[in-house]
Amino acid sequence: MGRAGEKRGVKFLKKKGYIILKTNYKTPFGEADIVALDGDTVVFCEVKARLSDAFGTPAEGVAPSKERRYIDIARYFLMRAGKETAVRFDVLEVFADAINHIESAFTA
Repeated sequence: MGRAGEKRGVKFLKKKGYIILKTNYKTPFGEADIVALDGDTVVFCEVKARLSDAFGTPAEGVAPSKERRYIDIARYFLMRAGKETAVRFDVLEVFADAINHIESAFTA
């Protein structure tokens, strides 16, 4: 469900009014699934797709090491953009029949 989950995540965020800036944004620190704009806030979004939560919720799959990578990715993105702005880290839990959007899932 990886790439399909990410595509569903992009559609979901667009419906909520987000502007998608990048998908599969690659940096020396790793890859961010979705980088979007929610008002004046740049949102770095990790997409976790699962068929069920039988082995824990998808968000539980976002380990502290992944959080640190996303923070480094955000720093890199902002450095390249050459501006300071508000940043938020979200997780999209994508299931077969639903999407759960966890805003501010973790902080820098």
